[in-house]
Amino acid sequence: MRKIRSGIYGLNPLLDGGVNENSTTVVIGRSGAGKTTLATQFIRRGLQEGQEGVFVSLDENKEQIIREAVEMGWSDILEYLDDELLVFIDASGREFSNFIRKELPAFVADWKGSNARIAIDPLTPVLWSTKDLYEQRDLIGYMFKQTRKVGTVLCTLEEHGVADLAGPETVIPMYLADCVVHLRFQSDGGTPSRLLQIVKCRNSRHNPAAHPYQIVRGLGIVLEGLDGRHPMTAKAPSQLRQMLLTRSLPKNVRDHLEKSLDGLTDDDFRSLKPDQVLELILQEYQGT
Repeated sequence: MRKIRSGIYGLNPLLDGGVNENSTTVVIGRSGAGKTTLATQFIRRGLQEGQEGVFVSLDENKEQIIREAVEMGWSDILEYLDDELLVFIDASGREFSNFIRKELPAFVADWKGSNARIAIDPLTPVLWSTKDLYEQRDLIGYMFKQTRKVGTVLCTLEEHGVADLAGPETVIPMYLADCVVHLRFQSDGGTPSRLLQIVKCRNSRHNPAAHPYQIVRGLGIVLEGLDGRHPMTAKAPSQLRQMLLTRSLPKNVRDHLEKSLDGLTDDDFRSLKPDQVLELILQEYQGT
């Protein structure tokens, strides 16, 4: 099974090298866990490799998603839009069964075999559009089967209630997906606690342990190292910038990463150490 880089720093080693090409990944998490951030990282990584990207929004409109990406420090998304390498399909407010049955096949016919990356954010409205479990399974299964003809798919799914993945809205997507990533997020008035866990991954070895992660402006989701919880007092962004200069990286990659560090402070890195972040970056871009 051919692997593609996920774009999420530290995730590829947990998936034995990356996401399986032409597979479907479902990312489950509560509001604020970083699901849309992860989906956008996944799309941007493909765009950097010359792949086309398709972002299917079933909830927020196109303008909101673009605004959030720019606020994250990813203004290059505007260039990809202008170059028509990134396409948005705004399905918010539509009758989802009709959209999936009638409009999706036309999209697949136009894009079939393009090896694009597709993000569907979120699946939740599709499940809410019908209470019939058989119809839910039929709709989700049909959507997964069709979109895989276009390329590699990543979907997000809202998690409600207790964080044990036993809710009725998670069972069918988890069963049908090739890979399931759980973003466990808690915020009880203090410092947010975030853990990423790969629940399953068909046809691939994977690390099932829960790993702490942070959301860093300009970089997105970054997984912490095992010893990354200790406080850090060094000037992380400037240290990391100096470390990048000592490593062999393509100029476009180096420029992209240096731009990502603009305006960041130690507070953005919190418990992350520069050498750990550097290793995660090298894992992501080595050999490109």
